[in-house]
Amino acid sequence: MSKSLLEQLPGIVAAGKRQAAQILEQLEGRNRVSLQTRELVIPSKAREGLDLRFDDGERMIHAPNRLIYGDNLLAMAALLAGDEDSPSLRGKIDLIYIDPPFDSKADYRTKIKLPGTTIDQKPTVLEQFAYSDTWSDGTASYVAMIVPRLVLMRELLAETGSIYVHIDYRVAHYLKIILDEVFGRESFVNEVIWPGAIGDSSAKNKKFIKSHDTIFFYRKNPKKIVWNEVFQAHAGSNKKRLKTDEAGQYRLGPIDNPGGGGYVYDLGLGEKPPAGGYRMPKETALEWLEEGILWVKAGRVPQKKIYLNPEGVRSRDVWSDVQTLQKGETTGYGTQKPGRLLERIIQASSDEGDLVADFFVGSGTTAAVAERLGRRWVVTDLGKPSTMIVRKRLIDQDAKPFLYQAIGDYQVEQARSTLGRSFRVGDLAKVVLDLFGALPLPHEENVNGSLGRLPGTRTLVLADSPSRLTTISTLKRAQGYREAKMGGFDKVVVLGWNFAAGIGQDIADLNDPNLEVLVIPPDLLDRLKKKGADKLGSEVRFSSLQYLEAKVVSRTSDGSRESLAVELQNYILLSPDAINLDQANRAKLQEVMNSEPLALIEYWAVDPDYDGEVFRSVWQDYRGNTENDGDELRVVTTAVLDLPRVDGPRTVCVRAVDVFGFESEVVISGVEVQP
Repeated sequence: MSKSLLEQLPGIVAAGKRQAAQILEQLEGRNRVSLQTRELVIPSKAREGLDLRFDDGERMIHAPNRLIYGDNLLAMAALLAGDEDSPSLRGKIDLIYIDPPFDSKADYRTKIKLPGTTIDQKPTVLEQFAYSDTWSDGTASYVAMIVPRLVLMRELLAETGSIYVHIDYRVAHYLKIILDEVFGRESFVNEVIWPGAIGDSSAKNKKFIKSHDTIFFYRKNPKKIVWNEVFQAHAGSNKKRLKTDEAGQYRLGPIDNPGGGGYVYDLGLGEKPPAGGYRMPKETALEWLEEGILWVKAGRVPQKKIYLNPEGVRSRDVWSDVQTLQKGETTGYGTQKPGRLLERIIQASSDEGDLVADFFVGSGTTAAVAERLGRRWVVTDLGKPSTMIVRKRLIDQDAKPFLYQAIGDYQVEQARSTLGRSFRVGDLAKVVLDLFGALPLPHEENVNGSLGRLPGTRTLVLADSPSRLTTISTLKRAQGYREAKMGGFDKVVVLGWNFAAGIGQDIADLNDPNLEVLVIPPDLLDRLKKKGADKLGSEVRFSSLQYLEAKVVSRTSDGSRESLAVELQNYILLSPDAINLDQANRAKLQEVMNSEPLALIEYWAVDPDYDGEVFRSVWQDYRGNTENDGDELRVVTTAVLDLPRVDGPRTVCVRAVDVFGFESEVVISGVEVQP
C-alpha cells in the first residue's frame, strides 16, 4: 500500500532542504550558475533626456531592475551567487510575492493571433516544469518543487523582509505546514482571503462554489518589522448612519461603561441630564464636550462621535474589495492578478526604494506595480510568453531602464540535473549524435566525442557543447573538419544548443551550400530525463535556425542631432516542426510564413551603437502598441531614431523576437552619415 502524502511529507521536505543546501554550497564554485544579459531595455517612450553615457564615456550597462527568463531555482542560485557586475542579493530582498501555478488540469496552451488566423500552441516541455514534473505525482510533486525554492527565497530575504505566498485550496494546507517549517511558526503573520477567484458555478457542481484564494504572509524575522498601514473602504451599510459636522463624517458609538448607567450631574447645558446619567466621570464629559466628540440629547443615552478616517478602515484579512481587473489593465494572460492586490501588499510591507521580487511573475503585475510605486524589482518566469508580456507591459508604462536576462548556461544546468554534476560533454554529444542517426568517428579522429557521420553518406556531423555558444568560429572549425577528417567529407552538419544572436547573418555570409546548421531541441534534456534516449528515437526533430533580414535605409545629421532609419525586410522562422503545434495549426502557420513573414514578429528593438556585448535597446515596437500605426497584429517595419550626433560610423544592431519567443539579430557595421 502506497504512503499517504502526510507520511511522505517529512521525506519530501528533507530532500528539498538537501537540494537547496547543495545549491548554496556551490555558490562559490566554478560551476556556479550565472545570468546572461540579453538586453538593456531603455523604453523609447521615456528616453527623452536620458543620458546613455557616464562621465568617463562608458555606455550604461547597469540597471537596478531585472526581468529574468528561466527556471526560478537556477535564477535564484544566480542571484545568490552574484557576479562581477551584480553583487549577491543574499539578504537583500525586502519583499517577495509569489503566485505559483497550482492547477494540474489547466489548459496552458497559448493562443497566438495572427492576421487572418489564430494559432493554438501547446507549451514546450522546457517551459513547463510547473505543468509536468510539478504535477507528475500530484501534490507530492508540487511540494517537492516548492520546498527548495522557498529555502532559497528565505536566503534572499532581508532580516526585515516579508514573503506573501498566493495559493488555492488544492495545496494550501500542506503549504502552510511547509512554510512553518522553512520560515518558522513564529514568523507566520496572516492568512489573507482573496475572494477574486470564482470556481465552477454551473448546476453540475454539487457543492459550495469555490470563491477564494489564500495568501499566506510570513516575516523572516518576527522581531524586525517593516509595516505601513493600508486601508479598505468603509462598509456601504455604514453610510446610512453617517452624520456630518465641521470636523467631518462620523457615526455614533456607545460609551463603554461596564456598570451600565450612572454619573448623574448637571453639565450646564440648559437641559436635564439624560436618563440613566452620562456614564462617565464629569471631568471626562467636560473634556469630550470641549473636543466636540460628546453627543447628548434629552431623553436619549449619550453617545460618542466616532469620526471616519477618510482613507478607510484598517485593512482586514478578507480582501473582498479587490476582485477584478480594472479597465485597461488586461494583458490577455490567463492567471493575471489585479494591480490593486499587489498595491496593497507592496505598500504594506515595503518602502520606496526597497527591492521587491516575484519568482513566478506571470503577466508582470508585481513588476508593473513595484515600478509605479517607486520600488526596485527583480522578477523571473520560465514561460517565454510571460517574459514577452512583461517586457512589453513595462515599456508601455514608461518604466525606467531594466535588464532582460537569461540563465547563462541553461543546458549545462539541465545536463547536470539529468546526467549528474560530473557529466562529460562527450557523453552528451554521443547521445545527440545517436538521436540524429550519426555514428561516432573513430577515437583518434574525434574531438571530445563530438564528431560523427551519417551512415551511407559523406556527411560529417558536429554536436556542439551545451556549455558554449555556437558562433562563426564554430562554423569555420566545422568547415575545417569537413576537409581534414578521414580524407574529407562532402558536407558538414552542425548541431547546436545555444547560438550567437547574429548567427543567421553569419551563415548567410559564409554562403556555403555544404554547411548546414540545425537546432538541438531545447527541451531534449527534459525529455531524456523522462523517457530515456532509447524511447525518444524518431520523436526528436532537429530544426533549421530562424533568420532576420534588416538594413539601415538612412542616416542624416542636423546640427547636434541625427536621424537613423532602420527597416525590417524579411524573417525566416525556425522550422515549424520544432514548434509544439498539431497538423492543422502547423498548416496555418505555414500559410502566414509564405504570405507575410514579418507578421510573425512580436517585438523588435534597435541599438544604434552596439558594442558587441550588451544590446541596449533605445527604440522598440511590439504587437499591440497602437501608438505607431494603430495595427494590433503587426509591428511597424521601419524605425526612425532621433539621436545625439556621433562622429564617425555607427554599428547598428537590430534584434527581433517572434510570436513563439525565438530571437534573432542583425548587426550592421560601418553606417556612415549620408551627405
